[in-house]
Amino acid sequence: MTIDKADARIDTAALGQYLLGTWADARIAARALTGRPEMQRVDGQTLSEHRDTVFHQLGLLVEHGGVHKAFPKSLGGEDDHGGNIAGFEELVTADPSLQIKSGVQWGLFGAAVLHLGTQYHHEKFLPAIMSLEVPGAFAMTETGHGSDVAAIATTATFDVGSQEFVIDTPFRGAWKDYLGNAAVHGTAAVLFAQLITEGINHGVHAFYVPLRDADGQFLPGVGGEDDGLKGGLNGIDNGRLHFTNVRIPRENLLNRYGDVDVDGTYSSPIQSPGRRFFTMLGTLVQGRVSLDGASVAAAKVALAIAVRYGNERRQFTAGSDTDEEVILDYQVHQRRLIPLIATTYAASFAHEQLLTKFDGVFSGATDTDADRQDLETLAAALKPLSTWHALDTLQEAREACGGAGFLAENRLVGLRADLDVYATFEGDNHVLLQLVAKRLLTDYSRRFAKADVGVLARYVVEQAADRTVSGSGLRTLAQNLSDRGSVARSVEQLREPGAQRALLTDRVETMIAEVAGRLRPGTKASKQVAADLFNANQSAVIDAARAHAELLQWEAFTDALDHIDDEGTRVVLTWVRDLFGLGLVEKHLAWYLINGRLSPKRAQAVTAYIDRLIARLRPHAQDLVDAFGYGPEHIRASIATGAEATRQKEARDYYAEQRASGEAPIDEKALSKKQKERI
Repeated sequence: MTIDKADARIDTAALGQYLLGTWADARIAARALTGRPEMQRVDGQTLSEHRDTVFHQLGLLVEHGGVHKAFPKSLGGEDDHGGNIAGFEELVTADPSLQIKSGVQWGLFGAAVLHLGTQYHHEKFLPAIMSLEVPGAFAMTETGHGSDVAAIATTATFDVGSQEFVIDTPFRGAWKDYLGNAAVHGTAAVLFAQLITEGINHGVHAFYVPLRDADGQFLPGVGGEDDGLKGGLNGIDNGRLHFTNVRIPRENLLNRYGDVDVDGTYSSPIQSPGRRFFTMLGTLVQGRVSLDGASVAAAKVALAIAVRYGNERRQFTAGSDTDEEVILDYQVHQRRLIPLIATTYAASFAHEQLLTKFDGVFSGATDTDADRQDLETLAAALKPLSTWHALDTLQEAREACGGAGFLAENRLVGLRADLDVYATFEGDNHVLLQLVAKRLLTDYSRRFAKADVGVLARYVVEQAADRTVSGSGLRTLAQNLSDRGSVARSVEQLREPGAQRALLTDRVETMIAEVAGRLRPGTKASKQVAADLFNANQSAVIDAARAHAELLQWEAFTDALDHIDDEGTRVVLTWVRDLFGLGLVEKHLAWYLINGRLSPKRAQAVTAYIDRLIARLRPHAQDLVDAFGYGPEHIRASIATGAEATRQKEARDYYAEQRASGEAPIDEKALSKKQKERI
């Protein structure tokens, strides 16, 4: 049967279960753990106290079996890669410092040994890493090189005579920097360095390097500094490390993708140095996957706080002489928060697809070169959008809660500070989007390798022909949008998923085609000219990649709707999906107008329909955030406990009692009005 719009309701429990995703049990178990007070952040601690607390909490994670899912069953793990990430993401609700420090220990340090090492390294190093007997650092980033890992300056030179690698950071910019566990707790590191043997540099490889002795003192040749107080995540002891003539056994090379024999001969199963480098780094993609999910979780917490407060806080008497208005009833307040709910749902559904892809690759179920490339592209596309969205949501939620939102007890400012760095670690967001764009351009060039300028131009302006679906996720554009009839008719067309898909897909494909056309002269130019040409178009490249990522989120939301069984829930979520999709069109309305994709009349219809959708979703805002499934023990904000509703009721009861008693003071304006009426 068809449900009338006025009767549509959300089955909050069923939707909440659906949002838990494939690894619901792992998320529920993690939430049970993060809901415990001993796992949660203690506000007001000093830097050293916060670090000590988080390190102690790592031990509790080990004790409760919360961190070993991804490790081999032979070592006490579960070989459950998707479940591991799902549980790890939930730690952000306890304390982002705990989540990231846990990620350093087991998601970076331990995972590097697991994925870049071989059986020898697994048996020798992983048990102590898993038990936290050996806390470790992930020593990749250097002061002088962050995202450009291929250019790091640390060297590991093989000495045939001693059968050792000699580790050196030859100058200050080569120091390893911003490393979790480096300042205090780390006793070993997986270090990335240029492997040199027989006078040949074979590029970046990973090595297991001891750092400190049993007393916590640096070993000979190892030194470092504390990064000190940061803008957030101060439960993590970030620091710098430097190495001078530090010697490690030949066997400490994590040699899954490259090895050095006793005579100094280098060998690798991957002959191409470039492909070898990207394969090694690709095994560590789980950091980006988990940041994507953790950012979505943080946005959910922020909206749970802001919507609850918005439904209880009253301000200004608008439609009543006595009762103030609930602030979420104001259109501007709805415009601030409800579109963020829509984007959060889109990001959540997209993350579930990313996590499924990740698990397929790392479990071996779908582990091909193409699958790994798609996983890397998807992670590089979604992580920027979700981390930026989390920051935007936390800031808007803070402002929407007024002065109460600025109090530390309500968590919004603390979460905003902690998540700030999510936009730049595990790959700077702009660099990641550039990687996505290069993949899109590669796919495009394969389709049009021999096309002349005329063919490219026709492709750009083409409006009705079917488009090929590329491996990077672009969807077929079946038909163009024509502007006929009234604004009302335009609205009806915009409601159709085909029309939304057409608008979003057309923008992506057109942007990619235009950039490809501009870059094409560089294929036959000198390296410098080609680099200058790319740099001149870098902003357009990144914009195209971001548009592609937004399309992926919309597609994920649309796919999710097909799996919602309750009709009322599906109706409401369809409105949410439409709000997200048309919100993207409105956001980029200038592009659609300039490029002739929308007429002014249809552009007007976009904004008009968005306003209608927001008003329609207003009654469902609380249910939508309740379905996120976070209880008071996870949210831990006093303004989201019902305390504001209690205060408001007390105030309203007080004034109502005054009016009923007849003892209420007379309002000057009312008195003046009565006097004028008598005259």
